[in-house]
Amino acid sequence: MSGALNDTLKAADLAAGVRDAVRDMILLLADSKRVLGMRYGNWMLGAPEIEAGIACASMAQDEWGHARLLYALLKEFGDDVDRLEHGREPEEYRSIEALDAEPASWPDLVAVNALVDLALTLQLEALASSSYAPLRQRVQKLIDEEAFHAAHGAAWLHRIAGAGAEAHLAMQSAASAILPHVMRWFGPDSNRAHALQEASIVDASGSDMRARFITRSAPLMRAVEGSDAFDSVEPDFSDFDETTRRRRGPAPDSETIRQIRGDRNRAFLMD
Repeated sequence: MSGALNDTLKAADLAAGVRDAVRDMILLLADSKRVLGMRYGNWMLGAPEIEAGIACASMAQDEWGHARLLYALLKEFGDDVDRLEHGREPEEYRSIEALDAEPASWPDLVAVNALVDLALTLQLEALASSSYAPLRQRVQKLIDEEAFHAAHGAAWLHRIAGAGAEAHLAMQSAASAILPHVMRWFGPDSNRAHALQEASIVDASGSDMRARFITRSAPLMRAVEGSDAFDSVEPDFSDFDETTRRRRGPAPDSETIRQIRGDRNRAFLMD
């Protein structure tokens, strides 16, 4: 962990290449949390139990709050935060590709909860000792609020996996479909990634993050008899844009982005 004397307090004081990479990471985390919040929010009335719907509402609120906090950090980097939240088209979003489409079933939503949410949390944990003080000072609060999300996702994954052959297969398929997206999202062990480590912004790059994800998600994948899926999940970085951690071309569905931007009620936005 970097000592206080090595802290960077302003974005302008970061080396140029590192500054761009930090800005990109904050934005991709903010966008991912914003879209994840929408995915949770859309299941408030579709969950199989009232308690699960309430949990979705709570997790949505958490993720939207996290997104706003992260977007606010980007003012230091010269970004127009209002435009980031309300003015971008779907192809400008940097959210993890696993969230591009609405989960089609409750097991699909649970896989997002258990695995995508975990991936975002692991990335936050890798920033918990960051030398960029404004980010480090906010990350721990976000991590603390993620504990409930992890417990909820794990409980439902185990519950569905143990509810009979049909439910088990549905949960297994949903979890296995998420893995390639998550494993690729952590990115390659590139010069850019190593520069962030050398500047003590993060404590791990792509392959290390994948190893952490495999370790943390192993009990979940064992529950759906999918632990061997890790043997065949080799990230495909062809057509991968490291700045967005997405393939070039695909984008979140446009209806979701319209809802996120608040298009129907833009006239009521107030300063």
